Amino acid sequence: MTLNHSITHSPINQQLGDGDDAGEVTLPGISEGEIVVLRSKRRKKSISAYRQGGRIIVSIPARMSKADERSVVPEMIAKIRAQEAGESPSETVLMQRASELLELYAPEITARPKSINWRAMRERWGSCTSVDATIRISDRLKGAPSYALDYVLFHEAIHLHHFDHGPEFKAVLARFPEESRAEAYLEGFEAAERRYMPPAVLPGAEVL
Repeated sequence: MTLNHSITHSPINQQLGDGDDAGEVTLPGISEGEIVVLRSKRRKKSISAYRQGGRIIVSIPARMSKADERSVVPEMIAKIRAQEAGESPSETVLMQRASELLELYAPEITARPKSINWRAMRERWGSCTSVDATIRISDRLKGAPSYALDYVLFHEAIHLHHFDHGPEFKAVLARFPEESRAEAYLEGFEAAERRYMPPAVLPGAEVL
């Protein structure tokens, strides 16, 4: 696989065999667009929250009241966000690492990113706007092996100088010593995602 500037995922058409039944969800004040709430008949009191395919999935008991749901779900989302903030490199660290990678493998490129931000991106691993030297990295890479994150950072940083995926770009990208390993990881990640139906289309689930 070649890490294109706008990688897209194949349609996901397999269902989770979880047995969860979900109900209608309305949570005012949450506008992230990446939150899925599932109501599970299997759950009596326990609540869980986890990442899947770039989204935060919150599974709650089917009989939980709407009032309790509006209180509990934002708390679970906050816990996931706090955990990720502690485990993921800060945007300052990402900036420093991108500069280090350019110095190591592409010293002829003098341009440097002005900002690097984590973004909820499901169809790309990263993107670069060369006009204002900004880079965005998919939050699916939070917790990824360092070589995979480095590879995406290096890929996007090269776009500060090479704006397309022509031969010159590919020649520079090939200098990354773990290119094959990183591409294998990204392919494996995408293959794992494709094994499951997006939560948005699970019976009764709703994306917030």
